[in-house]
Amino acid sequence: MWKIRRNTLKLIMESSKSSYPNEFGAFLRAKHKIIYEIILLPGTISGARSVLYNLLMKPIDFTIVGSVHSHPSGYPIPSQADIDMFSKTGDVHIIVAYPFTMDSWKAYNRDAEEIELKIID
Repeated sequence: MWKIRRNTLKLIMESSKSSYPNEFGAFLRAKHKIIYEIILLPGTISGARSVLYNLLMKPIDFTIVGSVHSHPSGYPIPSQADIDMFSKTGDVHIIVAYPFTMDSWKAYNRDAEEIELKIID
């Protein structure tokens, strides 16, 4: 089972609030299936309906296990573009939705199936 540190999830929510009304996007770093850090890629472009990553800037780093991005619309459901990206960029993906609270997010696997992600301290 994947886990995420509470402080990391709080940072994701605050970053999403700060980017609002645009989307926020980053990559997730984990060790032993515990997500403990987000990675911001240089050249990432955030817009009202999408985040464009410059994947050439993504380091070769096997601790990067997936992605996170926000949906300002309020629905943490993956779009077709999200599903396509999930399959290419890791095993765990988080979508956080407006109003960016600790209850307004979902986690998915690379096949865009919802998974449980336990919050730990």
